[in-house]
Amino acid sequence: MTPVPPRRIARVRPLSPARHNTAADNTAADTSSVENTRADYPPVPGGEQFFVANDDAGFSSGDRTLWTVIDSPFPGSHANTGSAPRSGWKPGDTVRQESFTFLAPSVPANVLGMAHNTGQAGRDLPPQAFHKAATSVIGPGEAIELAAGLGLVEPEAELAAVIGRMAKGLTLDNARSAVLGFTIGNDVTARDLQKSDDLWISAKSQDTFTPAGPWIVTGIDETELPIGIVHNGTALAPASTADLGWKLDEILVYLTSFMTLHPGDLVLTGFPASTAPLRLGDIVTCRVGGIGELTNPVTAAGRK
Repeated sequence: MTPVPPRRIARVRPLSPARHNTAADNTAADTSSVENTRADYPPVPGGEQFFVANDDAGFSSGDRTLWTVIDSPFPGSHANTGSAPRSGWKPGDTVRQESFTFLAPSVPANVLGMAHNTGQAGRDLPPQAFHKAATSVIGPGEAIELAAGLGLVEPEAELAAVIGRMAKGLTLDNARSAVLGFTIGNDVTARDLQKSDDLWISAKSQDTFTPAGPWIVTGIDETELPIGIVHNGTALAPASTADLGWKLDEILVYLTSFMTLHPGDLVLTGFPASTAPLRLGDIVTCRVGGIGELTNPVTAAGRK
């Protein structure tokens, strides 16, 4: 069987369509012009969301990245339905990357992770999952907000499986059929709260504690991908998905033995690499080979 080439799929929000919204609009554009900077495109009111794809082998096209507008890759998921098509944003239209902003790659009903999945020591324990609030998910570039008095908070760079269809009772033979592709997840965790909360809810479900993105990659082998964190410009000791104790198929079989996964759900697979404490003003980048980088600043939590 011929391998399926990797493809990027992203959930995005268009910026102002005032100028340069499609590839055709940009044919004669001066790429050095101030008019072409992202600052010229204020976000569109109303919270639009569209899905776009990039099939280039190197995930780029010339000096500007081109994407194709596609239908939602999550059939049956109301939360992941694309906005009504409009000029320049119809399935099949080509859009430039600077004409939109990346959102979290899906709107999940569930965000799940595997506890203690950092190597053989974790595998020697019975499998155990934890649940993160879907409301903790944010996208690339959005701020991780630290509330006062949280104590030690650390990021965890993880390979995250993005579920593509409703799934229950998966087996090792069919588990992979439920996966649309893979993205990067940052399982931000308040360590002091983790010690005092046996269920880890307060430690892991704080608002903004699950950055994800910037896109989904399909058609890649996830079994041996490098994972690591860059903290304020300094790369920390990396690891590999090969270091995880419980592998993806086993995780999906375990989770679906007692619950139903839905299109758009995120399954975090574990963090075997090194981390560092998060402080106000930090910049944290999570890296997963074959997917890319997910970067978020760290700020103080504000009142809403």
